[in-house]
Amino acid sequence: MTQTASSPDLEGFVRPGKGAGLVDVFNRRYLLSLLVRKEVQVRYRGSALGWLWSYVKPVTQFLVFFIALGVFLQLNNSIPNYPIYLFSGLVVINLFSEAFSNGTKSLVDNAPLIKKIYLPRELFPVSSTLVALVNFLPQVIVLGTVCLFVGWTPSLVQLAGVLLGIVILVVLATGLSMLFGSINVSFRDAQNFVELIVLVATWASPVLYRWTMVAEILPDWLMVLYQVNPLTAAVELLHAGFWYPTTDGSAPLPPNLLTFGVIALVISLAMLAFGQFVFRKLERRFAQDL
Repeated sequence: MTQTASSPDLEGFVRPGKGAGLVDVFNRRYLLSLLVRKEVQVRYRGSALGWLWSYVKPVTQFLVFFIALGVFLQLNNSIPNYPIYLFSGLVVINLFSEAFSNGTKSLVDNAPLIKKIYLPRELFPVSSTLVALVNFLPQVIVLGTVCLFVGWTPSLVQLAGVLLGIVILVVLATGLSMLFGSINVSFRDAQNFVELIVLVATWASPVLYRWTMVAEILPDWLMVLYQVNPLTAAVELLHAGFWYPTTDGSAPLPPNLLTFGVIALVISLAMLAFGQFVFRKLERRFAQDL
């Protein structure tokens, strides 16, 4: 009588390379923290100024735009506390630009690790976003400190708006990083395209100018599209939290700002879902194309 071999018990095992996307990133928070810590530590290793470079770029950027627009074009006279208005918008765009740009290149930059072992590949764009957030927080502290010297007294609603704006940026940047990062593995033109988007983003949202200037030119339906742009909503929410309380209400905020902020968050979440979808579709070719 022959004895048939029993099939092995595979309960509890997961097929290699099969994961749950961003859920796996959450489940492997320790790996994520290691990646973020590594990126933060090596960024300025061997640099004489070290962490001060995190301030050199935004300060230089601020001075260039303030002299060109605030002084030469005299926006400093037409927009109250224009330096605060300008800097609160620039920190938003810098967070988005750094997270989006570095997240797009994160898979290619970590090619040796991806080709050797399996781990949730979403870890890399997510960690790039978190590193950008780490660099963003000191700039916000500097901004808040300056605002205190000019009579900053924000309400709880305004502070909640600041948090909403940051969440919009983080979600949007993560979704776009996964989308363009996965495409960039096979087509390196993606990172060049991202550089163009980042360049346009500074001017496509009210960082350097007031929303009223746009409203005077655009028709109503196009103005609505402009306001639901997640970057526009995030910039205006930070303006409402930092700049507006220093103006004594002398400058109007965009109407229905909170509503547009919620819509922008929904759009950002949709972009995150779409980015995750494309990422999962292209993920099987990462090791081969890298």
